[in-house]
Parts: sequence; structure tokens; C-alpha cells
Amino acid sequence: MDLFTHVIFAYLLSFVIWGPGAPQYIAAGALAGGLPDADILLFPLTRWFPALHHRGIVHSVLGVTVIAVVGAFLVPFLPYFTHASTLLYFVAMEIGGLSHLALDGFTNYAVTPLAPFSQKMLRMDADTAVNVTTLGLTAVTMGVLIYEHGRVPFNVWTETAWILIAVYGGYLLLRGLARWRAGVLAKREGFSAVEATSSPWVWMLADEQDTPDHYRIRYRTLRLGQPGTGTERSMEVAKMSPSTGPVDSPQAALDRTYIAAVTQNRWLRMRYHFGEAIPNGNVFQVFWYVLGMGGARRAIGVHGEIDRTTGAMQLKSGFFRLPTPQQG
Repeated sequence: MDLFTHVIFAYLLSFVIWGPGAPQYIAAGALAGGLPDADILLFPLTRWFPALHHRGIVHSVLGVTVIAVVGAFLVPFLPYFTHASTLLYFVAMEIGGLSHLALDGFTNYAVTPLAPFSQKMLRMDADTAVNVTTLGLTAVTMGVLIYEHGRVPFNVWTETAWILIAVYGGYLLLRGLARWRAGVLAKREGFSAVEATSSPWVWMLADEQDTPDHYRIRYRTLRLGQPGTGTERSMEVAKMSPSTGPVDSPQAALDRTYIAAVTQNRWLRMRYHFGEAIPNGNVFQVFWYVLGMGGARRAIGVHGEIDRTTGAMQLKSGFFRLPTPQQG
């Protein structure tokens, strides 16, 4: 989830726990809900301390507990915070930090909550990490809360908070139920994984095999409530070291460019990906793209061309337009 959604969610969760009569603990929980993402500022240290990478040790129970312990003593000295129970400040910040882990694990990005004692990942694939829907909901929520501050009676602010809690809770429940249903259908059709999209009604079913010699992928788009939607696509490539010489087919173009493409773009190494090669004069146009990252016929990945005669390739990483289905 994005930083602002983490803060808003922790704020609303803290409101449920502490009630409107304890704004200092609500504020502490909201602050702690966003603090784990501050680990992105530690990237200069990751060369010497790899555990400090983004979604590393700070995104664990140990990490948020350390933040809560330190914060419990420091937040009373921040503006707008009152001097109150250190223990309750700790509890508020611990809950806020744990909500951050839960939301991240709810998405398609994994966290390791028990690190460094266990590297077992939490990843439910029930939502995308950055989602236009949640960003919009968060923006509206922040706008409403900022507008109401100091302008409306206390009971109106309270009622607004409960309405927002119901909206966020309903969204998460919808996402969770849709993920469960997509998982049932994926198992029925022999797919090993389910990937979320920005819509709770649209999911990607995938089955991947990645060996030292070959990469295989089959996938299709599933629209809940519309059985049989989405054409299944599959691909298999041999992992060939870059070489020269004639390239006589689209399959050979994919085989020859695969290692170069995944080396050039880290997203291809991290996510499900697919490739297409299209004849175009004396070259094959090649498209390697990440499944589920993009929209409107655009995607993240590597594209370019490989010469049919010499095998010389020119590839570029970026965000590009995909070939039309008729061409693919």
C-alpha cells in the first residue's frame, strides 16, 4: 500500500480502538502506521547492512516494536502530542506499526514479519501495492478529515470517522472475498498462482516454471461473474547466452533475447513476465513485459529488435506500448 493509505488506515483503526476521547493515541497510531516506509531513506546503508533494505527488517514485528519503544518516549515531546501514559503510547504505536505489516502482506508485495528469526513471507495477493482505487479513496478521506478539522461539531467528526471505517472495512472485505473466489477458480483450472489487478473483479491466473535452462509461463485474465472470459496464453523459452548468427523464427528471437532482457530490467526478474516477437523486415521486434503492471495496452519491461541475419540486438528498458493482439 502507499504511504498515505497506511497512515489513514492506522488512524481509523486507532479510532476504533481508542475512541474519540483519546486523540493523542489515535495520532500516535497513525504516525506509526506510516513510519516503516521511512526505511526507504536508509538505502545508503544497505550496502553494509542488507537487512535495512525497503520492506526488510523495519517491516517486521521486531522492527515496528523497536519503533514503538522509541516512539513511546519521544512522541510526547512532538507538537500537538500531550504527555500521557508511555505504555499506552507504546501500545498505540505497536498496533499502528503492525497494521502497516498487515496491509503490505494483504497486497502482491511480500513482507517477512518474523525476520530475522524466520524468512517466511506474508503475501496474500488480495490487492495491488499501488492501486488507483485506494489512492482515490485515501485522497477523499484526507480531504474530508482536513476540511472538517475545526469546522464541524465533535459529533459530526465522530460520525464521519465511523462512516470512513465502514468504507475501508467494506473494501478490504470485498478484496478478501474476491481473492478467495479467484483462488478457488485458479485451483480448479490448474493454475498455481493468483495475481491481483486494480479491480477487485479482475484477476490474473498464472502458472510459472523457472529452471536454469527454461522459463515457462501460462496465464489468463479472470473476470469474476463472467465464466470463460480471458484467452489463455502460454510461452516457453530456452535461456540462451547472448550470441550472434541468423535468427530464423519468432521463437528463436525470444530465446536469444531472454537473458539480455531480464538482466536489463529488474521487474522482469521479480514478477511474472511474457514475451512476443514480431517479424518486421530484416528484424524481429521483441517485447518482454511484466504481467499485471500497466494498462491501456502499455506495460513495463524491455522492448527493441534483433537482426535476423546477424543476431545483433538493440533493447531498451521502459514503459512502452504493446503490440496489438492481431500482431501478437
